[in-house]
Amino acid sequence: MTQVLDAPLHTPQATSHTPSSTYRLQLHAGFDFAAARRVLPYLARLGVTDVYLSPIWTSTPGSTHGYDVTDHASVNPELGGEAGLRRLAGRAHALGLRLIVDFVPNHMGIQGGHNPYWEDVLMHGRASRYAHFFDISWQPLKRALEGKVLLPTLGDQYGRVLERGELKLERDGGRFFLRYWERRFPISPRSLAALLGQVAGRLLGRPEHPELASVARAAANLPRSTSDLTDADRLARAEEVDIIARRLAALTETSRPVREALDGVLDTANGDPALLDSLIQEQNYRLASWRVASEEINYRRFFDINDLAALRMEDSRVFVWAHGKLFDLVREGVVSGVRLDHTDGLYDPAGYFRALQLGAAEALGLPAPAEDAPREALPLYVVAEKILEPGEHLPEDWAIHGTTGYDFLAQLGGVFVDGANEEEVTAIYRRFTGDRESYGDHLYRGKSLIERVSLPGEVNVLAEHLGRLAEADLRFRDFTLSALRDAIREVIASFPVYRTYVRADGSREPGDDAKIEHAVRDAKAHVRRQNRDLSGSLFDFLEAVLKLDAEGEATRASYADFALKFQQLTGPVTAKGAEDTAFYRYGRLLSLNEVGGDPALFGTPPKSFHASARERAERWPASMLAGSTHDTKRGEDTRARLSVLSELPQTWAAHLSGWLPLVRSLETQTELGPAPTALDAYTLLQTALGAYPLDGKTDDFADRLSAYMLKAAREAKLRTSWAAPDGEYEAALDTLVRGLLANERYLTDLRGLHARISPYGAQNGLSATLARLTAPGVPDTYQGCEGWNQSLVDPDNRRPVDYTWRTRTLARIERKHPENGLRLASDLLGGYEDGGVKLLVTWAALRARAAHPDLFRHGGYRPLGGGRHLLAFAREHGDELAVTVAPRLTYSLTREKTPWAMGEVWGNRLLTLPRTGLYENVLTGERVRVRGEKIAVAKVLEDFPLALLVRR
Repeated sequence: MTQVLDAPLHTPQATSHTPSSTYRLQLHAGFDFAAARRVLPYLARLGVTDVYLSPIWTSTPGSTHGYDVTDHASVNPELGGEAGLRRLAGRAHALGLRLIVDFVPNHMGIQGGHNPYWEDVLMHGRASRYAHFFDISWQPLKRALEGKVLLPTLGDQYGRVLERGELKLERDGGRFFLRYWERRFPISPRSLAALLGQVAGRLLGRPEHPELASVARAAANLPRSTSDLTDADRLARAEEVDIIARRLAALTETSRPVREALDGVLDTANGDPALLDSLIQEQNYRLASWRVASEEINYRRFFDINDLAALRMEDSRVFVWAHGKLFDLVREGVVSGVRLDHTDGLYDPAGYFRALQLGAAEALGLPAPAEDAPREALPLYVVAEKILEPGEHLPEDWAIHGTTGYDFLAQLGGVFVDGANEEEVTAIYRRFTGDRESYGDHLYRGKSLIERVSLPGEVNVLAEHLGRLAEADLRFRDFTLSALRDAIREVIASFPVYRTYVRADGSREPGDDAKIEHAVRDAKAHVRRQNRDLSGSLFDFLEAVLKLDAEGEATRASYADFALKFQQLTGPVTAKGAEDTAFYRYGRLLSLNEVGGDPALFGTPPKSFHASARERAERWPASMLAGSTHDTKRGEDTRARLSVLSELPQTWAAHLSGWLPLVRSLETQTELGPAPTALDAYTLLQTALGAYPLDGKTDDFADRLSAYMLKAAREAKLRTSWAAPDGEYEAALDTLVRGLLANERYLTDLRGLHARISPYGAQNGLSATLARLTAPGVPDTYQGCEGWNQSLVDPDNRRPVDYTWRTRTLARIERKHPENGLRLASDLLGGYEDGGVKLLVTWAALRARAAHPDLFRHGGYRPLGGGRHLLAFAREHGDELAVTVAPRLTYSLTREKTPWAMGEVWGNRLLTLPRTGLYENVLTGERVRVRGEKIAVAKVLEDFPLALLVRR
């Protein structure tokens, strides 16, 4: 065993390793590197080629997700540290697996004092060695924040907190802190000079006095935090502060009078709010109530999360520091690929991707790739989290291999929605909820709300910036700050994509100008419809700035700086306004309300899916294909079942009518009207059906639903929210959830509807799994999704995975499939509720990929005709050929005559195949000979409801 664990790592290759398939593991203290190592043999047998790890870097203690990184330069000790990671990599490599890691370039976690770089900034201010790490506005419009960082961490107004004595000055050896409950804030060493002087005064005549007075002078002589220091000066200042702390610590350790005098001065300060306030005012931060964060915060955040501070990754010094450990791991073969989180938040994503590949090339000792190098020549496999709006294309010149797959997830999910019933489903939704607005209306309102409530500080910073640009131009200097702010808000609320990609040199992606023009045109229209007095010339000026339309290099450069900052805000506003607001306000069919999707699009016609797949095969063949992720609102099989509702709107309407009296009987009367709202009730009824456990085990179902509904209601921000929770409304939500699930009549009806549609939801899930595993790209399996995944939004989707059952079931499949694959498949289908049949499909498809790597990596894509109830396509490469046959809309096909789309139910429908010959359905082991262009679908799917035909 020691030999296996210590097996040599892969020797770095001359070109990047491209995975054939990946498997995502969510790491945390309860599932660390050692736990991951134990499941590696199972994953190798399952057939994946790469294990894709959530962030491995040191993060906030107790983090369950790892995206709150506190140190990019070290591996998380809670996961097992670097030694644990290397043991994991050694074991993986011995089994033929590689590791891909999740990297977070946009932000860091700053909660609880655990980030040493942020704490250094709080201590030293602009004189900190790390002040350039963070995107801080040191000269905001509010003059009281000049040279300070606003820290909205207090539970009440600052003055009240101070008067109640909740802020305390305390000492730890030779260093001083300001404590607020569990949080300690560092004290600026220079601000201690007066305090140390008081201590020295109490010790006049004692032998310790000269040393203590010297320490006080050294503190007073430190360069001011507002000084314009060189890097060498900053380092010297930090070293001097360490010397001061050591000298003071030595005094306190050896002299009781010094300790007593110091503690006496601290007690005096803590007992006098005015005295303590005078010291606090000298700090490099300003403590404030959490309520002021949205408007006055002066550091860029990840979305509106105060505990996640954005990094200035465009600074080469920050880039080198942040990626040093990553490049070490790449150089030594521990890491073979990178998934990048939230790259739309970066100042210059294209420049960042280029720098990443150059750094990887240097780490591997390879020549720097040319800017126009083909993707297969890039030294490191990289995929980026990027939400593509319908019709939007990934920039061709990005030095990455593709996205993390949200675009594919949305396209594939929509295939199983019956677009023919859109009007009827919409009418049902409107009757039940009273919501007459379109999704586009909800999106506009959601984005506007986020700008006003969650991110007004960021909007204000942009408005001040735009105001300075206007002031420098005689034509525009009379625009008021308020009007400029309104124009920015309207354009961002109307932006058709997450962001554009204008660069500092003026280059941009094709279509960026058109997107800006689209946003400005829509913004003007919104203003006219609202009859608001906002001049069109304001929007014309903003459009010119965003398109860098100016004479003179200096003006264009200043416009570019604004445009790049503007682009960093449109993404967060869209993400929060769509995924975390509008998705929860518009509940027509919840399977469509998924990250990467557009709820306004009622399904994906197969023709559209085929067009996207063909484009991916030609341009992004190594892009990741996702079905579920750590960020999806619902697990893939929850969505698959909900999509069946699009096929039976009348049945759904009848059940809603039957449930409505019970729902109303469980309402709570509040000052604002009945609670919950009809929208929340509609959301709950869909969710209960979609997530109802296939195994029938409902012990924790009420708790899961209640937690989900609480999050959904807060995200919607209509009757309660994270910032202003309404306890009465939230209690009403819980009452409805538990009241419904305690009602035997409702439960009987829910179980009956579930029993009717769950086979068709399962069929959707199986078909989607097969399509994901065989379409162009690199299929990713989110942990546990080789079995059913009926999860809800996080943290529900991060529940522990039962690998014992999966390992046992896989062993059964491995043992029985070669002997009688059809019988095994039939048995697993008959007991589909346990998920074994999905595991079979996953295993068989991954085995086919392993047996034909060139076919699935480089093969072309050909749509195949088979009628509206089939998603069928061929992958071709040389003499190799594989055909995917995945039924869709099978409830409409079978009309409940049979639970599965097999045999005679297909009638005389024919499937067109590219070539004649002998084919094997690798899912069942069955063989079929094709003598002409077409074959009966009933023959292909005679005994099993999907097929992966590989030509022999």
